[in-house]
Amino acid sequence: MNRLCQSMEPRVMDDDLLKLAVAEQGPREEAGQLAKQEGILFKDVLSLQLDFQNILRIDNLWQFENLRKLQLDNNIIERIEGLENLTHLVWLDLSFNNIETIEGLDTLVNLEDLSLFNNRISKIDSLDALAKLQVLSLGNNQIFNMMNVIYLRRFKDLRTLSLSGNPISEAEDYKMFVCAYLPDLVYLDFRRIDDLTAKLAEVKHQYTIDELKHREDLTQAQREEAQARREELEEHKAAFIEHLDGSFLFDSMYAEDVEGNKLSYLPGVGELLEAYKDKFVIICLNIFEYGLKQQEKRKMEIDTFNECIQEAIQENQEQGKRKIAEFEEKHLLNLSAIRDEPEMPVIEMKIVECGEDITQLFNTLMTLEMQLVEQLEETINIFERNIIDLVGLFIENVQSLYPSHCRDLGSHHHEKLLEISINTLEKIVKGELDEDLPDDVRALFVDKDTIVNAVGASHDIHLLKIDNREDELITRVNSWCTHLVDKIHTDETTRNRKRVKEINQYIDHMQNELDNLEFGDILD
Repeated sequence: MNRLCQSMEPRVMDDDLLKLAVAEQGPREEAGQLAKQEGILFKDVLSLQLDFQNILRIDNLWQFENLRKLQLDNNIIERIEGLENLTHLVWLDLSFNNIETIEGLDTLVNLEDLSLFNNRISKIDSLDALAKLQVLSLGNNQIFNMMNVIYLRRFKDLRTLSLSGNPISEAEDYKMFVCAYLPDLVYLDFRRIDDLTAKLAEVKHQYTIDELKHREDLTQAQREEAQARREELEEHKAAFIEHLDGSFLFDSMYAEDVEGNKLSYLPGVGELLEAYKDKFVIICLNIFEYGLKQQEKRKMEIDTFNECIQEAIQENQEQGKRKIAEFEEKHLLNLSAIRDEPEMPVIEMKIVECGEDITQLFNTLMTLEMQLVEQLEETINIFERNIIDLVGLFIENVQSLYPSHCRDLGSHHHEKLLEISINTLEKIVKGELDEDLPDDVRALFVDKDTIVNAVGASHDIHLLKIDNREDELITRVNSWCTHLVDKIHTDETTRNRKRVKEINQYIDHMQNELDNLEFGDILD
């Protein structure tokens, strides 16, 4: 197939090619004629066939955002690319091309069937995102290492695999190895795996499989633990109190505190530092616990608000549906009466009545929408006040709990450290210091000003860290609140415009239908 393609000029995957393919594969007869007249939007296409087109490069598919099936076999494609937007893709055929590396599939999380048959692939990898993969065809490639099979163990839904025509399929133990390491496989190289083969394979490779399972279990446990930590961190970030459940902030103060680290070698400073740390961490933990409780209150407020909004919209929609149903029932009876009426003056009168009914329905639906707008506006305003109050209370209490206490604690530590440092200086001057100090620490004890400046610099770094964390918390929670409120208002404006547009489109449709009534057809 590829030799046939190579005898032709490579084709560009442009709009003209795509439009032609869509048109040829579109609906036929009356529906097809309508599609040709109005055009088919690429985003509405669910299946696309582009085989035997001599395509060299995958491109311009970004508009096919709802595509489910894509056929690109029997071309001269060299790289898997340009598929990022096809997140709904379920079936992909790239067989009979010139692909050397598996890549570009990270966003295809819904893919179930992938064919890369008859390419130039030597390694099975870069498929990690395809958690739903059930069918994988990799026959007639250049895969020679049996370890590639072990990589496929991560795909728990994989039931059909083709590897025939690869160097590994020539190995004496090929079938047993694959069946042992992929025990959930049902079909291998287009043949069903019988129970006896599966059992023999399990027995033959039991020891190595057991070892592998143990390692996989450990890896999975580590992965789950890491995922749990990430999720927990995200929860803490949402509450704006991440890293306040331990000594992280305290440790970060000393990570950049060169002078403070030097002074920690002084006699008595170690105990002082431990006491400082313990009290500092307790303050952070108090803020952390308070932050979690406040986050829960904000979440409850948001959930209650969303429930109120949805209930109001649903109730309003039900009223609108009832009004439309009543109108359509009466409207159909009126149209039937018009068709049965022989007298032209009566027909004209009934058409006028129908027009008045349409106008009345429009007024009713718009009134309902205006009532809903007013109801939602009141609900949003109440929520906005509540959430702003909650955020304001959170900030106020954090500021009373956190920076003032931390600064007081830091000032107390600073005073004690300065006292110890001056006493140490006096002992050094008198030659009474028994402890040996590192040279860089002794260099601080030139005179009183030098040691005072060193202790002051350490204190300044601590205060700066405390202030920065306070500013960060306040800035983020205020930004979150502003963004939340703005989004709610924007969403309501969008909903209202959409609803008004729906009402107008429905009314216009009904009116056009009435206006297009032909008296001649009625009289016939």
